[in-house]
Amino acid sequence: MSLFDNLRGDARNVPESDIVAAINYGRARPGTIPLWAGEGDLPTPDFITQAAQAGLANGETFYTWQRGIPELRQALARYYIRHFGHAFQPEEFIVTASGMHAIQLALQATTGAGDEAIYLSPAWPNFAGAVGVSGATPVPVPLTETGNGWVCDLERVEAAVTERTRALFINTPSNPNGWTADHETLRGLLDLARRKNLWIIADEIYSLYHYSGSRAPSFLDVMEPEDRILFVNSFSKNWAMTGWRIGWLRIHPDLQQVFENLIQYSTSGVAQFMQRGAVAALDEGDAFVASQVERAHKARDLVCSALLDTGRVRMSVPQGAFYAFFAVDGISDSRNATFDIIDKASVGLAPGTAFGAAGAGHFRLCFHRNLEQLEEAAGRLADYFRAQPAG
Repeated sequence: MSLFDNLRGDARNVPESDIVAAINYGRARPGTIPLWAGEGDLPTPDFITQAAQAGLANGETFYTWQRGIPELRQALARYYIRHFGHAFQPEEFIVTASGMHAIQLALQATTGAGDEAIYLSPAWPNFAGAVGVSGATPVPVPLTETGNGWVCDLERVEAAVTERTRALFINTPSNPNGWTADHETLRGLLDLARRKNLWIIADEIYSLYHYSGSRAPSFLDVMEPEDRILFVNSFSKNWAMTGWRIGWLRIHPDLQQVFENLIQYSTSGVAQFMQRGAVAALDEGDAFVASQVERAHKARDLVCSALLDTGRVRMSVPQGAFYAFFAVDGISDSRNATFDIIDKASVGLAPGTAFGAAGAGHFRLCFHRNLEQLEEAAGRLADYFRAQPAG
Protein backbone atom coordinates (compact mmCIF):
# COMPACT_ATOMS: atom_id res chain seq x y z
CA MET A 1 0.00 0.00 0.00
CA SER A 2 1.12 3.57 -0.68
CA LEU A 3 1.72 6.14 2.03
CA PHE A 4 -1.45 7.87 0.88
CA ASP A 5 -3.51 4.70 1.36
CA ASN A 6 -2.26 4.39 4.93
CA LEU A 7 -3.71 7.73 5.96
CA ARG A 8 -7.11 7.96 7.63
CA GLY A 9 -9.93 7.89 5.12
CA ASP A 10 -11.42 11.08 6.55
CA ALA A 11 -8.16 12.88 5.77
CA ARG A 12 -7.69 11.29 2.33
CA ASN A 13 -11.18 12.25 1.26
CA VAL A 14 -10.97 15.95 2.10
CA PRO A 15 -11.59 17.69 -1.25
CA GLU A 16 -9.35 20.36 -2.67
CA SER A 17 -10.96 23.77 -2.34
CA ASP A 18 -12.04 25.10 -5.73
CA ILE A 19 -11.32 28.59 -4.38
CA VAL A 20 -7.69 27.63 -3.79
CA ALA A 21 -7.56 25.90 -7.17
CA ALA A 22 -8.58 29.14 -8.89
CA ILE A 23 -6.10 31.19 -6.85
CA ASN A 24 -3.24 28.81 -7.58
CA TYR A 25 -4.10 28.87 -11.28
CA GLY A 26 -4.13 32.63 -11.61
CA ARG A 27 -2.11 34.21 -8.80
CA ALA A 28 1.12 34.51 -10.82
CA ARG A 29 -0.53 35.92 -13.96
CA PRO A 30 0.33 39.60 -14.45
CA GLY A 31 -2.63 41.93 -14.75
CA THR A 32 -5.17 39.58 -13.16
CA ILE A 33 -7.61 41.36 -10.84
CA PRO A 34 -7.91 39.01 -7.82
CA LEU A 35 -11.52 38.87 -6.64
CA TRP A 36 -11.44 35.21 -5.65
CA ALA A 37 -10.54 35.34 -1.94
CA GLY A 38 -12.61 36.70 0.92
CA GLU A 39 -10.48 39.68 1.84
CA GLY A 40 -10.06 43.33 1.05
CA ASP A 41 -7.13 45.03 -0.64
CA LEU A 42 -6.02 47.23 2.28
CA PRO A 43 -3.17 46.20 4.60
CA THR A 44 -3.68 46.15 8.35
CA PRO A 45 -3.80 49.76 9.59
CA ASP A 46 -0.83 51.25 11.41
CA PHE A 47 -2.53 51.62 14.80
CA ILE A 48 -2.88 47.83 14.92
CA THR A 49 0.57 46.87 13.60
CA GLN A 50 2.27 49.41 15.86
CA ALA A 51 0.60 47.88 18.92
CA ALA A 52 1.87 44.44 17.90
CA GLN A 53 5.35 45.85 17.25
CA ALA A 54 5.36 47.40 20.71
CA GLY A 55 4.50 44.00 22.15
CA LEU A 56 7.46 42.48 20.35
CA ALA A 57 9.74 45.28 21.50
CA ASN A 58 8.58 44.66 25.07
CA GLY A 59 9.61 41.01 24.87
CA GLU A 60 6.12 39.51 24.68
CA THR A 61 7.37 36.36 22.99
CA PHE A 62 6.76 33.79 25.73
CA TYR A 63 3.94 31.39 26.46
CA THR A 64 0.86 33.34 27.44
CA TRP A 65 -2.73 32.98 28.60
CA GLN A 66 -4.28 30.13 26.63
CA ARG A 67 -7.73 31.72 26.92
CA GLY A 68 -6.34 35.03 25.68
CA ILE A 69 -4.68 37.85 27.57
CA PRO A 70 -7.04 39.58 30.03
CA GLU A 71 -6.74 42.89 28.17
CA LEU A 72 -8.02 41.33 24.93
CA ARG A 73 -10.93 39.58 26.59
CA GLN A 74 -11.87 42.83 28.30
CA ALA A 75 -11.68 44.62 24.94
CA LEU A 76 -14.00 42.00 23.43
CA ALA A 77 -16.51 42.67 26.20
CA ARG A 78 -16.38 46.40 25.42
CA TYR A 79 -16.82 45.68 21.69
CA TYR A 80 -20.03 43.74 22.35
CA ILE A 81 -21.46 46.49 24.50
CA ARG A 82 -20.87 49.05 21.76
CA HIS A 83 -22.06 47.07 18.77
CA PHE A 84 -24.56 44.57 20.18
CA GLY A 85 -25.80 46.25 23.34
CA HIS A 86 -25.02 43.19 25.43
CA ALA A 87 -22.83 43.17 28.54
CA PHE A 88 -20.67 40.06 28.78
CA GLN A 89 -17.96 39.17 31.24
CA PRO A 90 -14.40 38.80 29.90
CA GLU A 91 -14.64 35.16 31.04
CA GLU A 92 -17.14 34.54 28.24
CA PHE A 93 -14.49 34.92 25.53
CA ILE A 94 -11.77 32.58 24.29
CA VAL A 95 -9.09 33.82 21.87
CA THR A 96 -8.34 31.44 19.00
CA ALA A 97 -5.81 31.08 16.21
CA SER A 98 -8.24 32.34 13.54
CA GLY A 99 -11.96 32.08 12.93
CA MET A 100 -11.35 28.69 11.33
CA HIS A 101 -9.74 27.49 14.55
CA ALA A 102 -12.79 28.74 16.47
CA ILE A 103 -15.01 26.64 14.20
CA GLN A 104 -12.80 23.58 14.69
CA LEU A 105 -12.97 23.95 18.47
CA ALA A 106 -16.74 24.36 18.36
CA LEU A 107 -17.01 21.17 16.31
CA GLN A 108 -14.67 19.27 18.61
CA ALA A 109 -16.85 20.23 21.55
CA THR A 110 -20.16 19.27 19.95
CA THR A 111 -19.70 16.57 17.28
CA GLY A 112 -17.64 13.49 16.57
CA ALA A 113 -17.56 10.24 14.62
CA GLY A 114 -21.03 9.10 13.70
CA ASP A 115 -22.66 12.49 14.37
CA GLU A 116 -24.17 14.91 11.87
CA ALA A 117 -23.93 18.70 11.60
CA ILE A 118 -26.41 20.64 9.48
CA TYR A 119 -25.38 23.76 7.59
CA LEU A 120 -27.09 26.11 5.14
CA SER A 121 -25.89 25.93 1.55
CA PRO A 122 -24.36 27.41 -0.57
CA ALA A 123 -21.72 27.75 2.11
CA TRP A 124 -18.07 28.52 2.70
CA PRO A 125 -16.47 25.11 2.13
CA ASN A 126 -14.27 25.02 5.22
CA PHE A 127 -17.11 24.11 7.58
CA ALA A 128 -18.16 20.99 5.71
CA GLY A 129 -14.49 20.07 5.28
CA ALA A 130 -13.80 20.43 8.99
CA VAL A 131 -16.84 18.32 9.87
CA GLY A 132 -15.65 15.57 7.53
CA VAL A 133 -12.14 15.56 8.97
CA SER A 134 -13.61 15.10 12.45
CA GLY A 135 -15.36 11.94 11.30
CA ALA A 136 -18.84 13.46 11.47
CA THR A 137 -21.13 13.96 8.48
CA PRO A 138 -21.89 17.44 7.10
CA VAL A 139 -25.53 17.75 6.00
CA PRO A 140 -26.30 20.66 3.66
CA VAL A 141 -29.73 22.27 3.59
CA PRO A 142 -30.13 24.50 0.53
CA LEU A 143 -31.30 28.06 0.83
CA THR A 144 -33.90 28.95 -1.79
CA GLU A 145 -33.24 31.75 -4.26
CA THR A 146 -36.41 33.72 -4.96
CA GLY A 147 -37.24 36.96 -6.69
CA ASN A 148 -36.81 38.64 -3.31
CA GLY A 149 -33.44 37.13 -2.49
CA TRP A 150 -32.34 33.97 -0.70
CA VAL A 151 -34.66 32.38 1.86
CA CYS A 152 -34.15 29.83 4.64
CA ASP A 153 -36.95 27.25 4.72
CA LEU A 154 -37.26 26.28 8.39
CA GLU A 155 -39.33 23.21 7.57
CA ARG A 156 -36.57 21.96 5.28
CA VAL A 157 -34.01 22.47 8.05
CA GLU A 158 -36.14 20.53 10.53
CA ALA A 159 -36.69 17.73 8.01
CA ALA A 160 -32.91 17.28 7.83
CA VAL A 161 -32.59 16.66 11.57
CA THR A 162 -32.05 13.03 12.56
CA GLU A 163 -31.26 11.25 15.80
CA ARG A 164 -27.57 11.73 14.93
CA THR A 165 -27.75 15.51 14.44
CA ARG A 166 -25.77 17.41 17.06
CA ALA A 167 -25.31 20.91 15.66
CA LEU A 168 -26.64 23.57 13.32
CA PHE A 169 -24.02 25.80 11.68
CA ILE A 170 -25.58 29.15 10.80
CA ASN A 171 -23.53 31.73 8.92
CA THR A 172 -25.35 35.06 8.65
CA PRO A 173 -24.63 37.32 6.84
CA SER A 174 -23.60 34.53 4.52
CA ASN A 175 -20.45 33.78 2.63
CA PRO A 176 -20.95 33.39 -0.36
CA ASN A 177 -24.36 34.92 -1.16
CA GLY A 178 -24.94 37.64 1.42
CA TRP A 179 -28.15 36.05 2.75
CA THR A 180 -28.94 37.63 6.10
CA ALA A 181 -31.34 36.05 8.57
CA ASP A 182 -34.05 38.26 10.03
CA HIS A 183 -35.07 37.97 13.66
CA GLU A 184 -38.03 35.75 12.82
CA THR A 185 -35.75 33.22 11.10
CA LEU A 186 -33.26 33.32 13.97
CA ARG A 187 -36.06 32.66 16.45
CA GLY A 188 -37.26 29.76 14.33
CA LEU A 189 -33.80 28.19 14.19
CA LEU A 190 -33.35 28.70 17.92
CA ASP A 191 -36.72 27.11 18.65
CA LEU A 192 -35.73 24.10 16.53
CA ALA A 193 -32.42 23.78 18.38
CA ARG A 194 -34.20 23.93 21.74
CA ARG A 195 -36.79 21.30 20.77
CA LYS A 196 -34.21 18.92 19.30
CA ASN A 197 -31.47 19.53 21.89
CA LEU A 198 -29.03 20.79 19.27
CA TRP A 199 -26.07 23.14 19.51
CA ILE A 200 -25.98 26.20 17.28
CA ILE A 201 -22.58 27.25 15.96
CA ALA A 202 -23.21 30.88 15.04
CA ASP A 203 -20.82 32.36 12.50
CA GLU A 204 -21.61 36.08 12.57
CA ILE A 205 -18.24 37.25 11.27
CA TYR A 206 -19.87 39.64 8.78
CA SER A 207 -22.37 41.18 11.24
CA LEU A 208 -21.10 44.73 10.72
CA TYR A 209 -21.10 44.33 6.92
CA HIS A 210 -24.83 44.90 6.70
CA TYR A 211 -26.40 47.27 4.20
CA SER A 212 -29.77 47.91 5.87
CA GLY A 213 -28.86 49.23 9.28
CA SER A 214 -25.94 49.42 11.66
CA ARG A 215 -25.49 45.66 11.95
CA ALA A 216 -27.19 42.43 11.01
CA PRO A 217 -29.68 40.65 13.29
CA SER A 218 -27.91 38.32 15.69
CA PHE A 219 -28.75 35.28 17.79
CA LEU A 220 -27.69 37.53 20.67
CA ASP A 221 -30.91 39.48 20.09
CA VAL A 222 -33.20 36.48 20.59
CA MET A 223 -31.39 34.00 22.86
CA GLU A 224 -31.51 33.27 26.57
CA PRO A 225 -28.30 32.88 28.62
CA GLU A 226 -28.61 29.09 28.89
CA ASP A 227 -29.18 28.44 25.16
CA ARG A 228 -26.70 26.11 23.49
CA ILE A 229 -25.01 28.64 21.19
CA LEU A 230 -21.30 28.95 20.43
CA PHE A 231 -20.37 32.17 18.61
CA VAL A 232 -17.33 32.00 16.32
CA ASN A 233 -15.69 35.14 15.02
CA SER A 234 -12.50 36.55 13.51
CA PHE A 235 -10.41 39.70 13.31
CA SER A 236 -9.81 39.04 9.62
CA LYS A 237 -12.66 40.90 7.93
CA ASN A 238 -13.42 43.95 10.05
CA TRP A 239 -9.86 45.10 10.63
CA ALA A 240 -7.99 43.89 7.50
CA MET A 241 -6.17 41.19 9.46
CA THR A 242 -6.67 38.08 7.31
CA GLY A 243 -3.00 37.11 7.51
CA TRP A 244 -2.82 37.42 11.29
CA ARG A 245 -4.90 34.27 11.92
CA ILE A 246 -6.58 35.37 15.12
CA GLY A 247 -10.21 34.97 16.14
CA TRP A 248 -12.41 34.32 19.13
CA LEU A 249 -15.26 32.34 20.62
CA ARG A 250 -18.06 33.80 22.73
CA ILE A 251 -19.28 30.99 25.00
CA HIS A 252 -21.15 30.39 28.23
CA PRO A 253 -18.76 30.98 31.17
CA ASP A 254 -19.33 27.41 32.41
CA LEU A 255 -17.53 26.17 29.27
CA GLN A 256 -14.32 28.12 29.78
CA GLN A 257 -12.19 25.28 31.11
CA VAL A 258 -13.32 22.86 28.40
CA PHE A 259 -12.30 25.28 25.67
CA GLU A 260 -9.03 26.15 27.37
CA ASN A 261 -8.26 22.43 27.35
CA LEU A 262 -9.05 22.26 23.63
CA ILE A 263 -6.73 25.24 23.05
CA GLN A 264 -3.99 23.46 25.03
CA TYR A 265 -4.13 20.43 22.76
CA SER A 266 -4.32 22.34 19.48
CA THR A 267 -2.30 25.58 19.46
CA SER A 268 -1.56 26.29 23.16
CA GLY A 269 -2.55 29.90 22.61
CA VAL A 270 -2.09 32.91 20.34
CA ALA A 271 1.14 34.92 20.42
CA GLN A 272 0.87 37.70 22.99
CA PHE A 273 2.24 40.43 20.72
CA MET A 274 -0.43 39.57 18.14
CA GLN A 275 -3.06 39.90 20.83
CA ARG A 276 -1.79 43.43 21.53
CA GLY A 277 -2.65 44.28 17.94
CA ALA A 278 -6.10 42.75 18.41
CA VAL A 279 -6.72 44.92 21.49
CA ALA A 280 -5.91 48.01 19.45
CA ALA A 281 -8.21 46.82 16.66
CA LEU A 282 -11.15 46.52 19.04
CA ASP A 283 -10.57 49.67 21.08
CA GLU A 284 -9.38 52.03 18.34
CA GLY A 285 -10.84 50.55 15.17
CA ASP A 286 -14.51 51.53 15.04
CA ALA A 287 -13.90 54.39 12.59
CA PHE A 288 -11.81 52.12 10.36
CA VAL A 289 -14.53 49.46 10.34
CA ALA A 290 -17.20 52.04 9.52
CA SER A 291 -15.15 53.29 6.59
CA GLN A 292 -14.64 49.72 5.38
CA VAL A 293 -18.36 49.00 5.47
CA GLU A 294 -19.19 52.26 3.67
CA ARG A 295 -16.60 51.43 1.01
CA ALA A 296 -17.98 47.92 0.59
CA HIS A 297 -21.52 49.30 0.26
CA LYS A 298 -20.46 51.54 -2.63
CA ALA A 299 -18.55 48.66 -4.19
CA ARG A 300 -21.58 46.38 -3.92
CA ASP A 301 -23.79 48.86 -5.73
CA LEU A 302 -21.22 49.40 -8.48
CA VAL A 303 -20.54 45.71 -9.13
CA CYS A 304 -24.13 44.51 -8.93
CA SER A 305 -25.38 47.27 -11.21
CA ALA A 306 -22.66 46.58 -13.79
CA LEU A 307 -23.25 42.83 -13.81
CA LEU A 308 -27.04 43.06 -13.94
CA ASP A 309 -26.84 45.63 -16.74
CA THR A 310 -25.32 42.97 -19.01
CA GLY A 311 -28.71 41.30 -19.24
CA ARG A 312 -26.93 37.96 -18.82
CA VAL A 313 -26.52 37.80 -15.04
CA ARG A 314 -29.01 36.47 -12.47
CA MET A 315 -28.26 37.62 -8.94
CA SER A 316 -29.89 38.59 -5.67
CA VAL A 317 -28.24 41.77 -4.45
CA PRO A 318 -26.56 40.76 -1.16
CA GLN A 319 -27.94 42.12 2.09
CA GLY A 320 -24.66 41.63 3.93
CA ALA A 321 -21.04 40.40 3.73
CA PHE A 322 -19.01 41.54 0.71
CA TYR A 323 -19.65 39.04 -2.07
CA ALA A 324 -21.67 39.01 -5.27
CA PHE A 325 -22.95 35.48 -5.96
CA PHE A 326 -24.38 35.16 -9.43
CA ALA A 327 -25.22 32.90 -12.37
CA VAL A 328 -24.68 33.75 -16.03
CA ASP A 329 -27.01 32.85 -18.88
CA GLY A 330 -25.25 30.33 -21.11
CA ILE A 331 -22.69 29.18 -18.53
CA SER A 332 -23.49 25.99 -16.66
CA ASP A 333 -19.97 24.79 -15.82
CA SER A 334 -18.77 27.60 -13.58
CA ARG A 335 -15.61 25.75 -12.54
CA ASN A 336 -14.16 25.50 -16.04
CA ALA A 337 -15.48 28.96 -16.85
CA THR A 338 -13.56 30.37 -13.87
CA PHE A 339 -10.26 29.28 -15.41
CA ASP A 340 -11.35 30.54 -18.84
CA ILE A 341 -12.22 33.93 -17.34
CA ILE A 342 -8.75 34.12 -15.80
CA ASP A 343 -7.22 33.33 -19.20
CA LYS A 344 -9.38 35.63 -21.32
CA ALA A 345 -10.58 38.40 -19.01
CA SER A 346 -7.82 38.45 -16.39
CA VAL A 347 -10.32 38.49 -13.53
CA GLY A 348 -10.10 35.98 -10.69
CA LEU A 349 -13.43 34.67 -9.40
CA ALA A 350 -14.32 31.74 -7.14
CA PRO A 351 -16.42 29.04 -8.85
CA GLY A 352 -19.78 28.29 -7.29
CA THR A 353 -18.83 24.62 -7.11
CA ALA A 354 -16.61 25.54 -4.16
CA PHE A 355 -19.73 26.24 -2.11
CA GLY A 356 -21.53 22.94 -2.58
CA ALA A 357 -24.18 21.59 -4.91
CA ALA A 358 -26.40 24.62 -4.27
CA GLY A 359 -23.68 26.79 -5.78
CA ALA A 360 -23.42 24.94 -9.09
CA GLY A 361 -23.56 27.26 -12.07
CA HIS A 362 -22.68 30.30 -9.95
CA PHE A 363 -19.65 32.48 -9.35
CA ARG A 364 -18.55 34.38 -6.26
CA LEU A 365 -16.91 37.79 -6.61
CA CYS A 366 -15.39 39.55 -3.61
CA PHE A 367 -16.11 43.26 -4.07
CA HIS A 368 -14.19 44.46 -1.01
CA ARG A 369 -11.70 46.45 -3.09
CA ASN A 370 -11.14 49.91 -4.53
CA LEU A 371 -13.82 51.16 -6.91
CA GLU A 372 -11.50 51.87 -9.82
CA GLN A 373 -10.25 48.29 -9.88
CA LEU A 374 -13.78 46.93 -9.52
CA GLU A 375 -15.03 49.07 -12.38
CA GLU A 376 -12.29 47.68 -14.60
CA ALA A 377 -13.06 44.11 -13.51
CA ALA A 378 -16.80 44.57 -14.08
CA GLY A 379 -16.13 45.87 -17.58
CA ARG A 380 -13.95 42.88 -18.42
CA LEU A 381 -16.53 40.46 -17.07
CA ALA A 382 -19.36 42.16 -18.94
CA ASP A 383 -17.42 41.81 -22.21
CA TYR A 384 -16.70 38.15 -21.48
CA PHE A 385 -20.30 37.30 -20.55
CA ARG A 386 -21.77 39.05 -23.58
CA ALA A 387 -19.45 37.04 -25.82
CA GLN A 388 -20.83 33.71 -24.52
CA PRO A 389 -23.62 31.93 -26.43
CA ALA A 390 -27.01 32.48 -24.80
CA GLY A 391 -28.47 29.55 -22.94
